[in-house]
Amino acid sequence: MTPSLLPVRMLNEHVYCPRLFALEHVCGEWAPSADTVDGSRVHRRVDQESRVGLDELAKQEAAQVRAVHLADEGLRLVAKIDLVEAEDGELVPVDYKRGRAPPEDRPPWDPERVQLCAQGLLLRAQGHTCRRGFLWFAESRRRVEVFFDPALVELTLAHRDRALALVEQGELPPPLVDSPKCPRCSLVGICLPDETNLLSGRAERVRPLVPARDDGVPLHVQLHGGRLGKDHAEIVIRDREGVVGRARMGETSAVSLYGNASISTPLMAELANRGIPVAFHSYGGWFRAMLVPSGGHGLAARIAQYGAAREPEQALSFARAFVEAKILNSRVLLRRNASELDQEVPRELRLLAGKAAVAEGQGELLGLEGAAARLYFQHFERMLRTPPGAFDFEGRNRRPPRDPVNAMLSFAYSFLARECTAALLRVGLDPYLGLMHQPRPGRPGLALDLMEEFRPVLADSAVVRAINNGEVGEDDFVVRSTGTSLTTAGRRAFIRSIERRLAEEVIHPSFGTRLSYRRVLEVQARLLSKSLLGELDGYPAFRVR
Repeated sequence: MTPSLLPVRMLNEHVYCPRLFALEHVCGEWAPSADTVDGSRVHRRVDQESRVGLDELAKQEAAQVRAVHLADEGLRLVAKIDLVEAEDGELVPVDYKRGRAPPEDRPPWDPERVQLCAQGLLLRAQGHTCRRGFLWFAESRRRVEVFFDPALVELTLAHRDRALALVEQGELPPPLVDSPKCPRCSLVGICLPDETNLLSGRAERVRPLVPARDDGVPLHVQLHGGRLGKDHAEIVIRDREGVVGRARMGETSAVSLYGNASISTPLMAELANRGIPVAFHSYGGWFRAMLVPSGGHGLAARIAQYGAAREPEQALSFARAFVEAKILNSRVLLRRNASELDQEVPRELRLLAGKAAVAEGQGELLGLEGAAARLYFQHFERMLRTPPGAFDFEGRNRRPPRDPVNAMLSFAYSFLARECTAALLRVGLDPYLGLMHQPRPGRPGLALDLMEEFRPVLADSAVVRAINNGEVGEDDFVVRSTGTSLTTAGRRAFIRSIERRLAEEVIHPSFGTRLSYRRVLEVQARLLSKSLLGELDGYPAFRVR
């Protein structure tokens, strides 16, 4: 078997933070930041591969070569060297850095020195003389010389060995504790160092590292016969008459198509490259499929997920957390919004939540969930501030929903299922293999698991608000003997209401950090992943206060 080769740029990450190295190289995680974008700009020139190679350079037939690809199985390293120059019969690697050069009385940081030294070792392995290299700092426009002395070579090989050991183990090192490195790290929202340390008992505080609000805006298209195409960096929406709208891809977080709206292949490819998911719904809002960027990240978490699904007791521990949080969040929603509510109802819901937390089997747990749902929906109408007859609600019904309130609930749950599916895919989990919901073809079981705790606070709350605020009225529904559905105008108004709810900020009960609800969904998906991997003792479900 050919040994795996370690990219030299990953040695830089390992020296800087072993967990960052493992997230990127072992788990396949990546997230752009202002620093990474600027780094790409700095490397543009040296990313263009030279037409001549090292042999011509060594013979002094060229002054320098760019973008030199080297690999050596003995060293178990592979690299693309930005620039190699020839000086007095030896080769000198030059590594481009985006930042500022260190003061002249201080050497460069170890991550930079180790990366450059590894490039020098690869040149030596090709039979060339290489005793030193240069770091070129773009902000200072100055070179800093680095000699490959025995101490630096020893440090480089030691980090190589430790990095390769991490790859073979396939485990994540613990996050750094209260480190100044974390706030500027591009993967801080994926790593969640403070949040993980707090839940694991290794820290007592959480810095506001996670962005409070997403910059992108979701695009929903329910135009009958509408077509989406690409025009440079814009999404162009057309109907039979021509262009009816445009959206900048850089300002778009997701695209959702309803009914027979279509999308071009070039646009799908560009959205995939940018990491923007595309969801496909039926005309009535039923979630059908999702296009997401390809990638192998989260493999370890998926393996752990499959193992947990096969172990009844482990799966039950997650299911208890989902159901307990759902019941408690339902209780909070009723207490906040229901008029003339008998106080026995909240007490009964709390009792059912407590029983769910210690249920001894999936059957008992589902029975408790069903009892809580019946009690909750029995009093759901008390939260609606409408004249009698406008939005009558006599309990939950579906497939198809028979009244406007149930039509909105079904649409909101489908909407939420899509959001949870997207969040799980972003963290590398399989949305179709549930821990509570049993596997069924076409049903995103884990997405349904995750959305349980959010049904009351996102879906049900959006329904109550849209009705009470008059955002959706009686004329926004089509009522037939076969069921009730939202009209195009009603669906548009209700989508706006749900999106506003997802964009609202809330203080996360576990961390005290202010986040949008859409961001909370991703954070909870990441906490679920960490729980499956054993980084956390149990899944900390989201509970509103």
